[in-house]
Amino acid sequence: FFLSLKLEKKTKGKLQKQICQVVLDHFEKQYTAELGDAWSSVRDVLTSPWCWQHALLLNRFSPNPGLESSLAEQGYHPAFPAALPYLPAAFRCYSRTAPGRFPAQKHQPGRLKDYYLLNAASLLPVLALEVQDGEDVLDLCAAPGGKSVAVLQCAWPGHFQCNEYDELRSRWLEQTIESFIPDPLISLITVSKLDGRQIGDLQPEFYDKVLVDAPCSNDRSWLFSADPQQAVLRLMQRKELSSLQSQLLRSAVKALRPGGSLVYSTCTLSRAENSDVIDLILSSHSNVMPVDISGVARGVSQEFSFLSGMQQHELLVLPERGRAWGPMYVAKLKKVSSS
Repeated sequence: FFLSLKLEKKTKGKLQKQICQVVLDHFEKQYTAELGDAWSSVRDVLTSPWCWQHALLLNRFSPNPGLESSLAEQGYHPAFPAALPYLPAAFRCYSRTAPGRFPAQKHQPGRLKDYYLLNAASLLPVLALEVQDGEDVLDLCAAPGGKSVAVLQCAWPGHFQCNEYDELRSRWLEQTIESFIPDPLISLITVSKLDGRQIGDLQPEFYDKVLVDAPCSNDRSWLFSADPQQAVLRLMQRKELSSLQSQLLRSAVKALRPGGSLVYSTCTLSRAENSDVIDLILSSHSNVMPVDISGVARGVSQEFSFLSGMQQHELLVLPERGRAWGPMYVAKLKKVSSS
């Protein structure tokens, strides 16, 4: 016991040193103003990686008969209750309150993985999108591919375009799809490397559903920026992200058919990259309406902690001890007519 305590202290000390003070100071100022009292408990989790939790999304294309009973023995339970407005039978995700990560599976060409390790909150955008079989779907900023894989656990789209502009991340996306999706089905997926801001002009009114999991200031990873200079540069460029996010959203709206819907998500707490971006789109597009997703938040309120006072078309998952999921912002919009 004393040895494990010693190890824990050593680990804590090691991780504590890695926190980037310049980022923490920046967050402290911004999030105290934006989140009020909620920030101190969120900061406590974000700066304590040893209390982070990981969930497993099971791969329906590679059933492993013993896996679910093995997970149950280790204290895992289904993360999403049947009370959700949209929860396909094949969609199975397991989590537990204890921190720690289940062993990862290595990529082996020609062999499918049984599960995908992730932050359970990152599945909320996919569940909010409510993809049905046969729909044409676009994942606008798809790498590393977890949400694309999750979409395919829910339904089989008629056409599924997974787009990633960055060359390196695009290769990562291709490998993820290869690891989780069998060959006959891969042929129905298009992996493209287009600038997401141009897709709306290139493919106007082509999709029933669009997921915009936008590039954002990733609060979890930025706090542990090893290079202080890089961190300072990131914080300076942070102001420009909302402009990129707005452009991606405008493109997504153009790519949607009338009657189609889109989900926008980020893994930051920043209001400028979340509610402000959505408000801008709603105020500048008369053909776009907010969609109520409060049912999603209600359905998972046992598993996730949310910031109160949000609009009905948005939610923000706040990490807390024992429910260390997020940050994850999710908003849903619908296109009611051609522009």
